[in-house]
Amino acid sequence: MKRQILNIVNFIRGVEPRCEMDLVTPVRKQIELAKKHGLKTTFLLQYDALIDSTYTDMLFGLNDEMIEIGVWFEVVQPLCEKAGIRWEGRYPWDWHAHCGFSVGYTEAEREKLIDILFSDFRAKFGYYPRSFGAWAFDAHTLRYAADKYGLDAACNCKDQWGTDGYNMWGGYYGQGYYPSKNNVFAPAQLPDNMIGVPVFRMLGSDPILQYDLGLDVSVGASTQGVVSLEPVYTGNIGGGGVPRWVDWYLDENFSGRCLSFGYAQAGQENSFGWEKMKEGLKYQYARFEEMRDEGRLEVETLGETGCWYKQMFAETPASAIAAMDDMDGSGRRSVWYSSKNYRVNIYAEDGRFWIRDIHLFRDSYKERYLGGVCVTNNLTYDNLPFVDGYRFSGHGIRAGLYPVTDSGEDMKYSEMLYQERDGAAYVTFTGTPCGDVTFILSEGDITVRKTGERPFALRHRYDDAAADKYIEVTGISPGRISLRYNSFDYDIGIEMGELSERDIVYKEGIKLDFTI
Repeated sequence: MKRQILNIVNFIRGVEPRCEMDLVTPVRKQIELAKKHGLKTTFLLQYDALIDSTYTDMLFGLNDEMIEIGVWFEVVQPLCEKAGIRWEGRYPWDWHAHCGFSVGYTEAEREKLIDILFSDFRAKFGYYPRSFGAWAFDAHTLRYAADKYGLDAACNCKDQWGTDGYNMWGGYYGQGYYPSKNNVFAPAQLPDNMIGVPVFRMLGSDPILQYDLGLDVSVGASTQGVVSLEPVYTGNIGGGGVPRWVDWYLDENFSGRCLSFGYAQAGQENSFGWEKMKEGLKYQYARFEEMRDEGRLEVETLGETGCWYKQMFAETPASAIAAMDDMDGSGRRSVWYSSKNYRVNIYAEDGRFWIRDIHLFRDSYKERYLGGVCVTNNLTYDNLPFVDGYRFSGHGIRAGLYPVTDSGEDMKYSEMLYQERDGAAYVTFTGTPCGDVTFILSEGDITVRKTGERPFALRHRYDDAAADKYIEVTGISPGRISLRYNSFDYDIGIEMGELSERDIVYKEGIKLDFTI
């Protein structure tokens, strides 16, 4: 049985400027819950909390085998001032990207901020932090901190579009990865380009709903809401404050359908306040203890998971998240597959199935803030799209790569099956007009096979106006599609199949190569 790992990560802010908020009670209660249920927990301190004894005194003397203390690297006014850097924020902590995150500073300034954060942490606790997190951080900062101080693990925000002003889109979807030196949001393809600290994805996204949450196909992409394991989310569609959704999520996410290991991060920052998170956290902690005692789940600190990952994997492994039904049993299904070369989402709804997303990873694709500074309120981390079911939708078109018959009909199916063989994930749809259709997801490619005789194609649907905002088709030739995104050129190989306008026609199979 592959390991099923949960990290509880609570990060601590020292100030909340948007409203009057008790920031102390959540930390105290989270410590009490960890002790009550015997659950290992990681607390990450933002600098304003690190220099406030109100918070650090609560953490002193805790069992260090159960409680890990690390750093949360959002930039705050006292950190800037100690570094001799002008603070541009509206408040002592400001969530705008140009001042609140490392990307808003020069690389020399980022190093200075890291040095002060790590040195002051050591002065307080007697050692350098080994776990490091933020909603977003850049490759230079992570590499500098890891090389100079040593890190066991890091964590960053889940995929999202526009939420809180942070675009994190097209990344390794779940679990963890070794980031590229050129783009911290992409797994490195080659060892020489790798930062040797695994980055784990936070928040426990709903693998079915979160990707295109709120999509109106007549309008297209917009700022997304959240449906994740965070206990403050209690909407009708689910979230970490809805017990029925929590049970469903834990069953699907930790089913063993994961290729390498199952993973989720739970917890909540203190700035939401105890009242909003308490019921959800209490329920979750009880479930985590129950699943741990049943042998279905291992709860460990972020740093422990990072150390294990380094021992197990010399490079980023392939992983999967397979949700074979939704919370309401309405037949929506989703398989996420990620490797060091690409990610893909295969999705089913209303008896149909299609490829909802494909993004490619390239070592030579550089993040926007490598050598540059973010001057805007928002930030963007991304990778290279081929299929984008969210951003390329609009004018009534739900973007995707759709299996169609020779008459152009979307294919219905009877049953969706998931299997793992020889390190690959097999997703099969039985009973289609073309027989059983299987997607074989391997580290460098996707192969499509069918059992029936009827002709078959994958049809790429997208709204031209929406897609043209992001991507340009620069060439189509036998065996190759050439694309340009954010001034970067890349190719997708068609090793089996034949290109015909927006169709990839089945010819003894279809094989998409993402390594050229």
